[in-house]
Amino acid sequence: MFRARSPRSLPAAVLVTGLALAVSACGGSSGETTAADSGATAAAAQLDPNADLTKQSVTVTVWKGYTPEELPQKVKEKLKFDLKVTPHDTNEIAMAKLTSGADSGIDVAFVSGQYAQALNEAGLLEPLHPELIPNLANLYPEAKELAYDKGNVFSVPYTWGTTGICYRTDLVKTPPASWNDILNPPADAEKKVTMMTTERWLALPAVKALGYSVNTRSDEELAKVKEKLLAAKPHLLGYDDTTFGDKLKSGEAVMVEAWDGWCPTTEKNIKFVVPKEGSDLWVDTMVILKSSKNKEAAHALINYILSPEIHGWAAENILYKVPNKAAMDQVDAKLKADNTPLQMTPAQLLQGESIVDLGEDSTKFTRLATEVSAKQ
Repeated sequence: MFRARSPRSLPAAVLVTGLALAVSACGGSSGETTAADSGATAAAAQLDPNADLTKQSVTVTVWKGYTPEELPQKVKEKLKFDLKVTPHDTNEIAMAKLTSGADSGIDVAFVSGQYAQALNEAGLLEPLHPELIPNLANLYPEAKELAYDKGNVFSVPYTWGTTGICYRTDLVKTPPASWNDILNPPADAEKKVTMMTTERWLALPAVKALGYSVNTRSDEELAKVKEKLLAAKPHLLGYDDTTFGDKLKSGEAVMVEAWDGWCPTTEKNIKFVVPKEGSDLWVDTMVILKSSKNKEAAHALINYILSPEIHGWAAENILYKVPNKAAMDQVDAKLKADNTPLQMTPAQLLQGESIVDLGEDSTKFTRLATEVSAKQ
């Protein structure tokens, strides 16, 4: 089964720090976004629903392996226009492409929700034209209740999920139930626990264990988060965003902080749990750039991706849930049974707290992650 590299992982601390500043510069400081306060809404382009798509072409930037490899061929056959895919590894690399000041040539971008919010607040996104995306009807009603873009004004959710504890049932005496089981592990898990390196997720266990919002901006709260994270550090095997599943399989780790789709629950002795203090709701989205000269074709592409055939591919191949009822209904029952995170309902997901762009305050989490990671 193919597993895509995590779209939320970062390649280096230097990139985290430098591009967090870029994201903050193009993002606002508000929490939730609505149609009323979307700066781009009033400037929506006039699109032609009868446009000749054969005269257009679309360039999309997306995480490697996040869409079917044959998608360009399928688009050419179905929609009659050319599709060029330019991959990116991380949100930060995508943002560098999209915020450089020059025309990137990109029509559609896949970015996580808080980054879509930042791009919209910078005036870089085309408001969606729902009449050109009839397959929006395939989405769960809950997919319109996402804090960073209520009503799907400028973004279409592609995958969604949460973060929790992935663990070996045969190697821990008591199943974990709290984020404190990661932060202060029992003796049988000492030095056999990993946490994430990516800034918002490195902070998540301590943030939720202390009862704070995942979007906290409070210097006082973040100081307490830092204190808790530093206290946890001596008990950890290390920080890991990409190979924690392998460490669990080998027994090198017995408990890890994990995104739900990356917990290898197909393995007999591995389970996933959302801690009792609650967790996040992360979303990866599709957006259309205002600079696109192929907006009708861009809408047609998104509409096609929302078809059960294409959208269902994501659930079946990268094992992330998709907010598309028609697509999830066709996912193989055995695959769902073998991968318990795929069984989570939209209502359960919405119990998590949506991660939103924090504007300039994003650098607080960058600084926190850098200081915790560097501390000996």
